[in-house]
Amino acid sequence: MTQDLAGKVAWVTGAGSGIGEAAALALAGAGARVVLTGRREEPLRALAARIAESGAEAVVEPGDVTDAARIGAIVEGIAARFGRLDVLVSNAGSNVRERRWDALSPDGAQEVIQANLSSAFYASLAVLPLMRGQGDGVLIHTASWAGRFVSPVSGPAYTAAKHAVVAMSHSINMEECVNGIRSTVLCPAEVATPILDKRPVPVTPEDRARMLQPDDMAALILFVATRPKHVCLNEVVISPTWNRGYVPDARLGSRLGA
Repeated sequence: MTQDLAGKVAWVTGAGSGIGEAAALALAGAGARVVLTGRREEPLRALAARIAESGAEAVVEPGDVTDAARIGAIVEGIAARFGRLDVLVSNAGSNVRERRWDALSPDGAQEVIQANLSSAFYASLAVLPLMRGQGDGVLIHTASWAGRFVSPVSGPAYTAAKHAVVAMSHSINMEECVNGIRSTVLCPAEVATPILDKRPVPVTPEDRARMLQPDDMAALILFVATRPKHVCLNEVVISPTWNRGYVPDARLGSRLGA
């Protein structure tokens, strides 16, 4: 049993590339009207055009998701235009190349924490009143494997921020379940997205091909979004079968820890 997305409204942050782009296409393909947010307007316009060509509706709302005022304005616009919001895909995130304790700067830490935690927090705060009024809504947050398991790969700022996103999502369920609202946090291991370009050690095309792909995450997001109202998937931990964190290869381990 699934929930029909025809006529529903979904808002995707970080929609300009990677998981967000793939999720927007999947949700639109399932009948949802999709609102696209990201810092770069050009890729959002291109994505909206692709969605429109498929016969679905997409609205572009560019903005910095670390700006609480801009997030609030986007949600006000969604409420005015559609009168509802059924699905939030809080997917924005970033990292810095200088991520180890001996290289991380206060500005770098702030950038990472704002991009990964503050963005999800502000989006949640903005959409919850609208969803409470409906007595329905699904929040889907892209955290990370680093939100559950500590390793040197992602760096302390990213790891701390993603752990906080996991806690945030569970706390939403504790308070909002009585209002018909469900929150799901996704903890994927490596996904072949542009964020890999900021790794201190380059990731080879061969390794990227073995990782989770954006379409894999989009399929999972669509699955979560279409569960019946009485079902809450609190947390999903997902990895590629060939998990670089598990492979007993000293050379590989050195590369991961760089």
